[in-house]
Amino acid sequence: MERLNVNPTRMMLTTLKKRLATATRGHKLMKDKRDELMKGFLELARENKELRAEVEAKLAHVYDSFSIASAAMSSEMMEEALMFPKQGVELGVGNKNVMSVDVPVFDFRTTASDAADIYPYGFATTSGELDGAIGELAEVFPAMLALAAKEKEAAMLAAELEKTRRRVNALEYVKIPQLQMTIRYIVMKLDENERGNQTRLMKVKDMMLAEAIEEKREKQREAFGA
Repeated sequence: MERLNVNPTRMMLTTLKKRLATATRGHKLMKDKRDELMKGFLELARENKELRAEVEAKLAHVYDSFSIASAAMSSEMMEEALMFPKQGVELGVGNKNVMSVDVPVFDFRTTASDAADIYPYGFATTSGELDGAIGELAEVFPAMLALAAKEKEAAMLAAELEKTRRRVNALEYVKIPQLQMTIRYIVMKLDENERGNQTRLMKVKDMMLAEAIEEKREKQREAFGA
């Protein structure tokens, strides 16, 4: 890993130390977020699995009832019975915030005043299995909406979890080590410059001392010569 290409100055050292502190604090926060997202995702996956099994079981029973009704009624009679639905549904989509992720929330309301009024035909010419299938389908519809919302929430949480995991890894294995390496480089350079300055100061001091001694000797020789 290469260090940052910066000038080894004390001001830059201070700046990088602040950046390192921010990156370290951000890394901890992102790790906490990642762990909470993972916990929430696993719980949601469990709930989603249970709800999916429930919905699939109910839909399988609905399909069985429709198959029996199809066998008991002619296709023309069934088509005529279901041609003009009496009940409609208006779907609304909201959202809620889960770990900074806006996940969808579905709700619905029926267009008819009586939500139980779902049969668009008379009971005299239709099969009882058809009645049961329509009734069961109406009952499973809220669970299907809840399942759709949970699966969408799970997909969004998974995407956010992956994004957070990448950020944590980038901070842990790239950004923070790079800052630490650059800080060590600057400290080493500053120490090297400091030692160089001390060496030069000592040499200057020795030169000045030698000049002072030589000047003193010169004065002594002049005095003795006089």
